[in-house]
Amino acid sequence: MHISEGVLSAPVLISGGVLSAAGVYFGLKKLDNERIPLVALISAAFFVASLIHVPLGPTSVHLILNGLAGILLGWAAFPAILIGLFLQAILFQFGGLTTLGVNTFNMAFPSIIVYYMFMFFKNSNNKTVVMIGEYLAGFLSVFFSAILVGASLYFTGQSFLKVAELTVMAHIPVMIIEGFITLIVVEFLRKVKPEMLEMEKLK
Repeated sequence: MHISEGVLSAPVLISGGVLSAAGVYFGLKKLDNERIPLVALISAAFFVASLIHVPLGPTSVHLILNGLAGILLGWAAFPAILIGLFLQAILFQFGGLTTLGVNTFNMAFPSIIVYYMFMFFKNSNNKTVVMIGEYLAGFLSVFFSAILVGASLYFTGQSFLKVAELTVMAHIPVMIIEGFITLIVVEFLRKVKPEMLEMEKLK
């Protein structure tokens, strides 16, 4: 889901850079010092998961884990994902430095959406509702990221419309898989370390 160098128009690149800078600012502002190791851990998990690319036509698919990042980090998902993408661009030439802002926003902003969505689900007394929220956090984070990638390509040029559509369709299996991964990990944390899910501290 990385967008490479030389693809996007200048307005899209600038918009992505400005929006990501704002997201990183809020993420750092809301980050408590004791949660920095968790941010580093999630950033490392994101870095490793995103390295395994499966080519599919003109695009490629990979795990993202941005839904899990959103649940555990809230706004701090922005700096965590930025660091992961920066290291991937420098070390493995995935994405690029000029597209770093757009790629960060495309993957981190959905984390914020599912962060607030999950806060609603987690307060339910119905265990099934909570688990549905956990699954949707993983599923929808990838869905929204794919939509944002498609929008980035479309606003660069309508000739990218087919590629944008393929990007969304290609990530449907990833959406399903990430939904289950997020559900399993969050349920595990709920049993062994529930304090990691106390997101109210991040408001």
